[in-house]
Amino acid sequence: MKTVRLQGKTILITGAAGFIGAFLAKKLLEKVRDIKIIGFDSLNDYYDVSLKEARLEMLKAYPGFIFIKGNLADTHQLRQVFREYQPQIVVNLAAQAGVRYSITNPEAYIESNLVGFFNILECCRHAEETGGVVEHLVYASSSSVYGSNKKVPYSVEDKVDNPVSLYAATKKSNELMAHAYSKLYGIPSTGLRFFTVYGPMGRPDMAYFKFTDKILKGETIQIYNHGDMYRDFTYIDDIVTGVINVVEHVPEENEEGVKYKVYNIGNNKLESLMRFVEILEDSLKAEGMITEPAQKEFLPMQQGDVYQTYADVSGLERDFGFRPETRLEDGLREFVKWYKEFYCK
Repeated sequence: MKTVRLQGKTILITGAAGFIGAFLAKKLLEKVRDIKIIGFDSLNDYYDVSLKEARLEMLKAYPGFIFIKGNLADTHQLRQVFREYQPQIVVNLAAQAGVRYSITNPEAYIESNLVGFFNILECCRHAEETGGVVEHLVYASSSSVYGSNKKVPYSVEDKVDNPVSLYAATKKSNELMAHAYSKLYGIPSTGLRFFTVYGPMGRPDMAYFKFTDKILKGETIQIYNHGDMYRDFTYIDDIVTGVINVVEHVPEENEEGVKYKVYNIGNNKLESLMRFVEILEDSLKAEGMITEPAQKEFLPMQQGDVYQTYADVSGLERDFGFRPETRLEDGLREFVKWYKEFYCK
């Protein structure tokens, strides 16, 4: 693999006000000298905008950070960003997230995840026309591409041709589009299949966040598939470390002559939904936020959801000597401490 020196580089991070994008930008600004981060985000109201603004305030403390509010589907604006800043590395984390939301609002996924990603690819393709060059495109995929695959842990070598949600289909489409552009135009690209990312300042639409909200309000939490579900929970710090490792290494040409790679980033540990709820309750008790277990309602599997996610991270270990290792107990404890400080003052 070719190593990319990040010192003095300009990196475009789309979705910079998002959970992963904000913490990635923060880590790069702290770790790399003379780096310039161009943060691009639409600040849409899919979830609490004040949380996105809080993440941005955290980033604005760094002189190397520049924020641009915009929509990836706005071709003219995105081209202007590439012309003005000429990023050498592009990390595309902007996307319409959420499996269940894709059932009720499919148009948002087509605009952001397909049209928006197409615009990113086109801007990377034409970067040299305005005096720039994109050395590496890194983009977010998702564990949802594995659909209802029965074989575990999920390997990047597995077939992923049977998505069970539109969200998953758009993420698989991103991988196919990136491969085509890598083949046709020589754009080095790496896709990252994230597995259930959690932690402080995380996404309010995620189960751990929604459960916490309801438990503290004394409301009943909904447990799908009657609790018989499993997830590979990955702490935000591990995700960021994994992304930076990938960003710094451009994939070599494969047997097809394409500089293209896909990795799983997961904790490589299967956790049951009921054990997850138990750990969350214990963390809330430890902070003095509750004294009794939550009221629970057990429901059937939701449309578009999957029984389990479980990451084979051998690619990360082989290529970077890294594997996520944060225990769920430690990660949820950090989330609860942050939640208490942010929402319960």
